[in-house]
Amino acid sequence: MEPVVSIRWLLARLFEPEMVIVDCRFLLSDPQAGRTAYTEDHIPGAIYLHLEEQLSSPIGTHGGRHPLPDITELIYTLSKAGINRDSIVVAYDDQGGAMASRFWWLLRYLGHERVYLMDEGYSAWKKASFPVSAHQAVRIPSQYVADVQHDMVVGVEEVRAASINGGPLLVDSREPRRYLGLEEPMDAKAGHIPRAVNKFWKDVLDDEGRWKSSAVLKEQFADITQEQEVIVYCGSGVTACPNILALHKAGYEHVKLYAGSWSDWISYEGNVVATGEE
Repeated sequence: MEPVVSIRWLLARLFEPEMVIVDCRFLLSDPQAGRTAYTEDHIPGAIYLHLEEQLSSPIGTHGGRHPLPDITELIYTLSKAGINRDSIVVAYDDQGGAMASRFWWLLRYLGHERVYLMDEGYSAWKKASFPVSAHQAVRIPSQYVADVQHDMVVGVEEVRAASINGGPLLVDSREPRRYLGLEEPMDAKAGHIPRAVNKFWKDVLDDEGRWKSSAVLKEQFADITQEQEVIVYCGSGVTACPNILALHKAGYEHVKLYAGSWSDWISYEGNVVATGEE
C-alpha cells in the first residue's frame, strides 16, 4: 500500500480499533506551537508527539540538532501511547509532511510496516469540514516490540567515506540557497557535504501541497538509478525524511538516513565544507 493516504481515506477509518492517529505539528521557530495548536483542536482521537521532547534525544557535542531518540525511550513513548505492532498508525502535521515523515521514518526504523502519512495536512482536513476535537484521548498502554532496522541509518564515518571515495550518492534535502552556501539560518557553517547533490524536499509536493504520484516522483528521481545506494541528509535529520518517503514511494529500496545531517557534519573540525554547485 502507498505510504501516503488521503484525508478521505483516514476519515473513513477514523474509529477503527487498530487505528492510532499521531499529530506531529511542530515549528522550528516556536517549539511549543505544535502542542498549543493540538490543544486547541485536532483530528478526533489523535495523540500528540513532540519532535524535540519525545522524538529526538537531547543535543550533544555531535549528533546534530535533532539526534535520533534513544530506542528504549521511544519504545516506552509508543507503548504509553497504546501503539503496538498490530496498530495502523497515521501521522499528520501542517508543515508539508516534514514532521510527520520523520515519525513515519522512526516507525519504519523500528520495523513497523503499517504506518502512513496523511496527505495535505491538518489545515486541509479542517477546510474540508471534517470533524475536529479539543478532547485529548486517553490511550490504554500497550507493549511495543521493536525490530530495529539498523541498516536504515548511517553515521558520520560512512558519510565521510561516501564524500571522499564516492559509492553511495549523497542527497542534500535543504533548499538550494543553503546547499549552495549562500545563506545559513540554522547552523554555524554554510555549504554542503562534498559530492552531495541537491534535491529540495518540498519538490516532492505539487503546487497544491499534495504529494506527487509515484509515477511523477519516479520521473523526478530519474537521474538516480534504482540500484544506487542513497544517503539522504538535511539540516538535522528531519526534512531529509520527506525525500526518503518520496524515494520509497518511487520504488527505491537502498535509501538511508544520515540522522545527524549537516548540523552533525560541521561539528567535526576536520570535515570539509563545499559551496556552490557540485
